[in-house]
Amino acid sequence: MPPPPSKNRGHVPAPRPPPGQPPRRRMASRDAAERAAFFARREAAAVLRRVLRGDASRRAAGSIKSLVYSPSVRNKRATFALVCQTLKYLPILKEVLASTGVLTSKWKKQEELVYVTAYDILFGQETATSGSVEQLIMVHKDTIMAALEKMCLRRKVRSVEDLVSKKSTVKPKPRFLRVNTLRTSTNSVIEELNKIHKVDKDELVPDLLVLPPGTDLHNHHLVSDGKGKASCMVAVALCPEPGWKVIDACAAPGNKTVHLAALMNGEGSITACELNKERTKTLQNTIRRSGANNIETINGDFLDIDSNDPSYAEVRAILLDPSCSGSGISTERLDHLLPSHSRGNQDDASTSSRIRKLSAFQRKALSHALSFPSVERVVYSTCSIHQAENEDVVSSVLPLASSLGFELATPFPQWRRRGLPVFEGSEHLLRTDPEDGLEGFFISLFVRKAAAAADAVKPSNGGLGVSKQTKRAHGFRLIETVQDDDALLYPGSLEKMIL
Repeated sequence: MPPPPSKNRGHVPAPRPPPGQPPRRRMASRDAAERAAFFARREAAAVLRRVLRGDASRRAAGSIKSLVYSPSVRNKRATFALVCQTLKYLPILKEVLASTGVLTSKWKKQEELVYVTAYDILFGQETATSGSVEQLIMVHKDTIMAALEKMCLRRKVRSVEDLVSKKSTVKPKPRFLRVNTLRTSTNSVIEELNKIHKVDKDELVPDLLVLPPGTDLHNHHLVSDGKGKASCMVAVALCPEPGWKVIDACAAPGNKTVHLAALMNGEGSITACELNKERTKTLQNTIRRSGANNIETINGDFLDIDSNDPSYAEVRAILLDPSCSGSGISTERLDHLLPSHSRGNQDDASTSSRIRKLSAFQRKALSHALSFPSVERVVYSTCSIHQAENEDVVSSVLPLASSLGFELATPFPQWRRRGLPVFEGSEHLLRTDPEDGLEGFFISLFVRKAAAAADAVKPSNGGLGVSKQTKRAHGFRLIETVQDDDALLYPGSLEKMIL
């Protein structure tokens, strides 16, 4: 008996997959995952190439995080994981690919992609069907795995994991987000973030939000970037008044610049100097995203500015955060994954020579900042742990500073970790350390004595004579209300809520 006629005569049922094959939906999902992995490997290879070349030349194009989280990288989470894991296994991958003859001259131009793909197939995805490099690794997979087993036997370890360096034992740190008060309010951002995260206000820096360690916000519609707490303390220590003229002497990437603008309520003016052309573009982009409209950028050397130029006669505050070794943020930059770190080059003669050159430039820049005739406050800060870049630089300019009427003030006086006791007055200096749950930073504050005397007659603020206007953000005292790459928060387009 024939089947009854279909009510939907125009409908043709989809053919079933042959026996043993997964349904079409599952196949489509697998194909999509393979395509995503294919592109993530290539994004990771491009980042890895810049990281390795920068490490070899000691001229880093940026930290691993900054390169991965640039706008050009689409699949940030997968790319970041691939770059970090490939670097972790890189010595082993290089050795085994060389010993098996896989990495021949034919593939040298794509060697970073070979490393990333080898890691992903050997220790991650396990299989890949598209791409010539993927096919190369798949063809030689058994040979490579056999070579890895022999390597483990030679080195008397049980697994490949035992061959790699031990994982960092650094205590996980909280995540920090600074609200961009030029665009939105702290309370509105807290209300939004509290829907999915536990958020607290920081006790020291205004408008800084604290989230639990490991909080992933890179895909959150409010967040576009982030920064560490110690970095946020720098602008607060300078504490420019609304309406002042300010110079940010070495401004890129611009996070401290736009923080200054927020502390000034968008009033007054900020001149942001950056010598490097590409970094100037980054600075300008940061300013544009922040919504600050009182910042002028100069693609030039701060040292070339004539302190006696009438254009700068009314400059009252200068923030100097010059080029430094970055030794205080090496963990955040993931420097321990770099080949130079594993070779022990971080303390070699070339590094010592570099620090000497940096400190010479830092002394020159700080002396220049102090020479501006109307400047009342100068902050000198670094993200270095080296005495040569910190206490020694400050000590070397003290005679000049004194002759110009400056003295050291004490930013955040209730902060316990102060400068190394290498000269009288070093207790005025401030250091932060990973033991504090922060990056390694150094902050010094020079105040012209006449300005300090003028502050003393203003309404009392914790015994430090700060005007009422600056109570909220003043870096001379511990803020008592609990309130501030890694971020700035915006209204309107939710994708621009946080820098």
